[in-house]
Amino acid sequence: MPFEIVRNDITNMQVDAIVNTANPRPVIGAGTDSMIHKKAGPELLAARQKIGDIDRGCAAITPAFNLHAKYVIHTVGPVWLDGEHNESGQLHNCYSNSLKLAVENKCKSIAFPLISTGNYGFPKDQALQIAIAVFSSFLLEHEMQIYLVVFDSAAYKLSEKLFHGVASYIDEHFVDECEKTAFTENIRRVRRNRRPAKEMICEDCAGIESEFLSAAMAPMAAPMESLKELSLVDSLKA
Repeated sequence: MPFEIVRNDITNMQVDAIVNTANPRPVIGAGTDSMIHKKAGPELLAARQKIGDIDRGCAAITPAFNLHAKYVIHTVGPVWLDGEHNESGQLHNCYSNSLKLAVENKCKSIAFPLISTGNYGFPKDQALQIAIAVFSSFLLEHEMQIYLVVFDSAAYKLSEKLFHGVASYIDEHFVDECEKTAFTENIRRVRRNRRPAKEMICEDCAGIESEFLSAAMAPMAAPMESLKELSLVDSLKA
């Protein structure tokens, strides 16, 4: 089967290339990015730093080091504002540019997360439709095994509505424990980073109009109120 949706920890996928939802800057963020770097080892960050900044919708490739893969493809997804700022186009480019790199590096299999649907706030149903459209078009001209790896309950349930029999290799307890660990790590990062949240947000969202930042940050209003200061590097990681 050239395309399959599975529920799994993407770092456990045994494929030629694993796609990482990277931060625009060469740092380790939260969520998928943190999980991939932790499993791959410190060499991955060093390789990512050699690349430098990555624009939204673009992609870059590095070795996968300790992962069960040959490569990690780093792509930076869009922050969802209101759907009127080319978010869909940027997300489309994340998938298509990642697949282009996979072809150039002779990959026969690739695993994608559902890009930008975490704290970047891209609606999961729209993101899933975009991913499927890109994969379908790509597979008309190329031979490659593509996995879309979903993780949280919402993405899993949505996937099951569209595709019967989505294989699940993790359970709710594992997901809950991972989310608790990620939240704890976020708090530790915030405590180490004493710079005001507003300053960090502006740095990471360079080029995004300030009047739309509230929309992008709305899902994290409660955590920001409780933590007082929170960097976008840690909070807006897909």
